[in-house]
Amino acid sequence: MSWIYLGIAVVFEVAVGIAAGRAQGFKNVPWTIGTLISGAIATFFLSLALLTFDVGVGYALWTSLAGVGIVIVGALFLSQQLTWKKLLGVAIVIAGVVGLNLAGTA
Repeated sequence: MSWIYLGIAVVFEVAVGIAAGRAQGFKNVPWTIGTLISGAIATFFLSLALLTFDVGVGYALWTSLAGVGIVIVGALFLSQQLTWKKLLGVAIVIAGVVGLNLAGTA
């Protein structure tokens, strides 16, 4: 169940990243509200996931997976360029997440 909670937290953290980018420094009120609500939901589900995960591993998984998610959403839906350097960075992050997960279960 903790993986489901973590997955939900990641989805809402991706929403935070997208909404914060659209909030224009918190000048755009609807996007600002979306940022704050998504952040609260993401944090709530992260806290549920951290009942099982070690804090360091769980938090690292959350932020890393959300970061990769934001890069993917940006490339697919926001016309952001996905260069080979970004892809390399994503691959390194994914390798790190796998390594942390394996270390966390040992």
